Amino acid sequence: MPDFLLEIGLEEIPSRMLAAAQKELAERVESLLREQRLLESSSQIVSYSTPRRLAALASGLKAQQSDVQEEVVGPSWKIAWQQDAFSAAATAFARKVGVSVDALRKVATPKGEYVGATVLRRGEAASAILAAMLPACVSGLYWPKNMYWREGKPERFVRPVRWLIAMLDSTVIPFSFAGQTAAASTRGHRILHGDEPVLLHRATDYAQRLREVFVLVDPVERRHVIRKALDRVTRIIPQGRWREDEELIETVVHLTEWPTVLCGMFESEYLGLPQEVLVTVMRDHQKFFAVEGAGGALLPYFLTVLNTEVDDEGQAIIRHGNERVLRSRFKDAQFFWNADQKIPLTERVELLRSVTFQKDLGSYFWKTEQNLRIAEVIGKTLQSRGKVLDHVALLQAVLLAKTDLTAELVKEFTELQGIVGGLYAQAQGLSETVASAIYAQYLPASSEDPIPQTIEAQITGLVDRMQTIAAMFSIGNIPSGSRDPFALRRAGNAIVRILAESAFPLRLSELIAATGQPEASVALFLRERLGFYLKENRGFAYDVIAAVMASDADDVPDACARCEALSAVRGSTDFMVVAAAYKRIRNILEQARQAGNKWAEADDRLLTEPEEQALFAASARLAAQVCELRALHQYRQALEAIASLAPSVDAFFSKIMVMTPDAALRAARLRLIESVLVSISGIADFAEIVQA
Repeated sequence: MPDFLLEIGLEEIPSRMLAAAQKELAERVESLLREQRLLESSSQIVSYSTPRRLAALASGLKAQQSDVQEEVVGPSWKIAWQQDAFSAAATAFARKVGVSVDALRKVATPKGEYVGATVLRRGEAASAILAAMLPACVSGLYWPKNMYWREGKPERFVRPVRWLIAMLDSTVIPFSFAGQTAAASTRGHRILHGDEPVLLHRATDYAQRLREVFVLVDPVERRHVIRKALDRVTRIIPQGRWREDEELIETVVHLTEWPTVLCGMFESEYLGLPQEVLVTVMRDHQKFFAVEGAGGALLPYFLTVLNTEVDDEGQAIIRHGNERVLRSRFKDAQFFWNADQKIPLTERVELLRSVTFQKDLGSYFWKTEQNLRIAEVIGKTLQSRGKVLDHVALLQAVLLAKTDLTAELVKEFTELQGIVGGLYAQAQGLSETVASAIYAQYLPASSEDPIPQTIEAQITGLVDRMQTIAAMFSIGNIPSGSRDPFALRRAGNAIVRILAESAFPLRLSELIAATGQPEASVALFLRERLGFYLKENRGFAYDVIAAVMASDADDVPDACARCEALSAVRGSTDFMVVAAAYKRIRNILEQARQAGNKWAEADDRLLTEPEEQALFAASARLAAQVCELRALHQYRQALEAIASLAPSVDAFFSKIMVMTPDAALRAARLRLIESVLVSISGIADFAEIVQA
């Protein structure tokens, strides 16, 4: 069973694109091999990537496709069979598919009767299939940005393609893409090995052969090497440890082929700057890891991951260059910090008039006014419902939240927006409540971030995002497909998370109404974001989410609680019986209405059958019990009570025909099952639950 290797060699790929591209290449190769019947049950596919290459290695393939029999359909039977014999059209069809006319037969299809035949498809060699299919496999890779690099040529790719490998064991598969033809040679490390081609004898030599020329092709291995090197180098620093940063680890993994780690220093005087500023300069601008002491305070060291291996003299040169660049960055940050303190945040509000929020809406001064108006409403609403908050501090935080946009430090280090405002508020003697609300206003920025800790910060973030969404929707800037230039989906996700995880007694409709622009499209948008949160963040099944949101999607914490309760009981046999009955009852009632039946004034005394009386009594008891449990938000107990109705429901539908010819009795039975429907409604639409 042969092994197949595909490598695409390129100029350096942006690190942020590599992981997704590696995954997609593996999926495309597997899909191709599976569709072409080349995978064995024991076949395995692994993928690799470095800044200069993407690769996939599939082991244990079939050398040739298996033969298969296929059913093929030709012209209609009326055309194929005429005057008790096969027509010329049938003969042509038989010749085309490679069978004798005698092998043709009549087949029934949803569109009518056609002539058909069973055809034996001989399997092709894997090498021939791959040679034909690989160009489309490679060209179909998705990249967020593509480029042309050959004048007059149509291909587009993330970066220019410089070499290709396609091998089945030791045989090169002849295919071409973007002016390159596949061969049996790759490239080693650009600096440590140079541009001399590296010959492969077999596909399985790939990883080891590249290791010999200073390329660790597996990002998992590079990640392990980098972590170990960071640990080892940090041991030279007394009580030092590198600050854990998984995102930065991922970045440097995809920036390197042969990673090594170097330690540098900076002057202790810069430790007077806030840690947030120092770490941002090191991390975001230089890709350096910060070093901290046992108590978590920063130490005057940094670690950098190199994509090469150098001797002591080379290390000294690189260290000196990195230290010089970092020192310059820190000097800039120190200068901006000191210069910004000359104008307090409270005096910067007017400066927001010259900072554009959106060209069709206005300045950040306008946005601040809008945010204040919404915050006033939301703050008072929450206070009226028992939430304890500092209303004065909230309004001051909202007033000053955007003022750091006028600060030189934020203009230089835009990643620190909000954080700088919070730090300046603290340095300028404003209350901790105000400072922390400004500092945390952009949390959560991603699904990994926590929500703000204080209620004032939570409201500040809610108000700002809600105003942005409402304003953008009002001028038609609505997310569509993958297009979301103003990151409104991310803003909506954050709103839902804050509402869900802070347990605010505040409905989405109330939040929308506070903006003064209660457009239906905004409500639909936030409903979609709630569904996304319930699925992606909380992991609820799609039918549970659909059932809960069909009942009520306005109260976010309540929707979460109902999803949890429904997920807990949906495995119960009794509950599934009631869920099935719910759908059946609703269908019966709808059909009865369409047929002109009325049952509001029906006589319950006509319900004399034991099954009718049992269901009537059980439903009456259940209605009061479920109503009380719903009011207490004890949804699991309510659903368990609803499930207890299963025996009565099952017995009723087994013995009783609801749509009896007797009109009076039919009305009584319709009224009965409607009362059952009402008694079990309000938590979720059980008709959405998928029956196993």
